[in-house]
Amino acid sequence: MNGSRIVAVGHYQPAKVLTNAELADLVDTSDEWIRSRVGIRTRHVAGPDEPVDELAAHAAAKALAAAGLGPEDIDLVLVATSTAIDRSPNMAARVAARLGIPSPAVMDINVVCAGFPHTLATADHTLRAGAATRALVIGADKMTDVTDWTDRTSCVLTGDGAGAVVLEAVPDGEEPGISPVLWGSVPAMGNAVRIEGTPPRFAQEGQSVYRWATTQLPALARQVCEKASLTPEDLAAVVLHQANLRIIEPLAARIGAVNAVIARDVVDSGNTSAASIPLALSKLVERGEVERGAPVLLFGFGGNLSYAGQIVRCP
Repeated sequence: MNGSRIVAVGHYQPAKVLTNAELADLVDTSDEWIRSRVGIRTRHVAGPDEPVDELAAHAAAKALAAAGLGPEDIDLVLVATSTAIDRSPNMAARVAARLGIPSPAVMDINVVCAGFPHTLATADHTLRAGAATRALVIGADKMTDVTDWTDRTSCVLTGDGAGAVVLEAVPDGEEPGISPVLWGSVPAMGNAVRIEGTPPRFAQEGQSVYRWATTQLPALARQVCEKASLTPEDLAAVVLHQANLRIIEPLAARIGAVNAVIARDVVDSGNTSAASIPLALSKLVERGEVERGAPVLLFGFGGNLSYAGQIVRCP
């Protein structure tokens, strides 16, 4: 096969919305304090009866419906997540069972906030090798399950949700819709973003992550464009990991994507970790903000300190 392409997207968020004003009743914070530091207004919160695989399955079902495909058409299910509580069955197997997919390969991939572009690249490589023909690639996290609600520096950030794409192989002679991935990590900074302990809790060294992202990421993003034989000016949209509006906006400017729509879903959804990129991408497509076939930069960064990015063609 010559590569793969995204043929449809879908997303899902729980119905419950937690506002900054409501957070101010829990910890010493305010709407002004949160907006000025991270740009977030609201976030969606899943209930105790809404596990990660349910969020993922809702998003995946919407992507399947948008693609006009049935469960029998999928032979690979990959879920990017870092908030799965049980070790087995994994989230991918549970999603496949919920959707009635008969016999797919099923794997979870945990690269935290950079999980979706890592997982998308893994699916792309699998389809290129001919080991699968169509894949569901899902980013899903229930970050509020691992949030310390007494820590005002971290509890204001997190939200829950899922985003999914349907990927299919592109025959020889057709242009692929996903560029080669640029991925890597900075293991010496691995502790800067973490989910650990019993019970597991999310914490980060916010200033360290901010400094790394704002100084190192623009050059990495330009390398992603080079791998796709594009310039930043060619980009129709930029979908960065939705961590902090104060990171997203200056980064987009420093990348040089002067003609691009910039995803700012963090404002309404908070940091949904592995879900943030496909969730934001799906919303851009749903609103018709990016033309079919237009090049979109996806770039995730976070825990480990890992990063990954590629250019995709908008479905």
